[in-house]
Amino acid sequence: MATLPPLAERMRPTNLDEYVGQQHLVGKNAILRRAIESGNLPSIILWGPPGVGKTTLAYIVSKQLNRPYFNLSAINSGVKDVRDVIDKAAKLKEEGGDLPILFIDEIHRFSKSQQDSLLGAVERGLVTLIGATTENPSFEVISALLSRCQVYILKPLEEEDLIYLLNYAVTEDEYLKSKKIIIQEYEALLRLSGGDARKLLNILELVVNAVADKPLTNELVLQNVQQNLALYDKAGEQHYDIISAFIKSIRGSDPNAAVYWLARMIAGGEDPLFIARRLLILASEDIGNANPNALLLANNCFQAVNVIGWPESRIILSQTVTYLASSAKSNASYQAIGKAQELVSRTGDLPVPLHIRNAPTKLMKNIGYGKDYKYAHSYESNFIEQEFFPDQLSGTTLYEPGNNASELKLRENLKRLWKEKYNY
Repeated sequence: MATLPPLAERMRPTNLDEYVGQQHLVGKNAILRRAIESGNLPSIILWGPPGVGKTTLAYIVSKQLNRPYFNLSAINSGVKDVRDVIDKAAKLKEEGGDLPILFIDEIHRFSKSQQDSLLGAVERGLVTLIGATTENPSFEVISALLSRCQVYILKPLEEEDLIYLLNYAVTEDEYLKSKKIIIQEYEALLRLSGGDARKLLNILELVVNAVADKPLTNELVLQNVQQNLALYDKAGEQHYDIISAFIKSIRGSDPNAAVYWLARMIAGGEDPLFIARRLLILASEDIGNANPNALLLANNCFQAVNVIGWPESRIILSQTVTYLASSAKSNASYQAIGKAQELVSRTGDLPVPLHIRNAPTKLMKNIGYGKDYKYAHSYESNFIEQEFFPDQLSGTTLYEPGNNASELKLRENLKRLWKEKYNY
């Protein structure tokens, strides 16, 4: 057993028919599958959470297209490594060889100069780039490179996909077959994996090696896995678990736990800009108008971390984390946009009332655009009651201020202005 590769590696599929999940991309007649089968694959970015098959898909593409395959990790590779690969690709082109695939794992960790070094090779047609990222490429990949790539979003694996992988492993892997494994309960295996297929198979292997021939139950899995899980893995093992604990601690107004989880991420080598971005989102989603200064501080934190760099930015992050955790909370704005989007999806493109339409031409004015619109600043207290909704939605309440000092003032002001029109 000691000489065998890890189970996740042994079970890695080698063609699209063996690939599990992502049917919206690689299922029958799906967009990415058609591109692969046609042989006209553009440079692409694969964006999705850990363990959903980004690396595997890149490997399958290279095999199916039968092209040379270069593999770099953004964690371990520098500009020199990129240039070495590009030089090899250029030599292949001079010799009339096939266009190689260049796979960059965690491309979001490449600096601007590293990404710039890729850009020329992509533009000159020396390589077909496949980048994999767990982060939004709009923020992490330079615009010039992103504009030359198709972005494909990989979804978290479904429960049935993960159960299939478990059963396939115990029946098809030569070593596991010899153990005659019986999985009685799946819940703990699925929960501990967090939807990460690689982690799921690693957990299965760990438990099998620990308990020999016992049937696998939830209790048995928890007993043998929890004490063995890695503390933090910035490449993905507990990345989402830790950030979840961090966000929930701030949302739950516990600055002590929040700064602890911050320290865990620092110890694990997490990108400080990743942390700062999450704080920026949280300041609006979980605090909002209960304390509008929270968003200002979070935005300044993001800018400062970008300028200051490491290790000093840990102090800025700590200040922001403790402030946000200690602040009053409200998700009223977050709920309001959710309600509004649901309302739009249900009611469609209702017409804009004529009196609040723009009237840039004489014809538009003649047919009533802008007629009877009342300019609020021309009235006492800069307010005059008029209708801003489409007629069918008049009186609909979407924003309901939270029960906190700041939003109670907003609520009272809205009640004073609108009287009984809205439910305040």
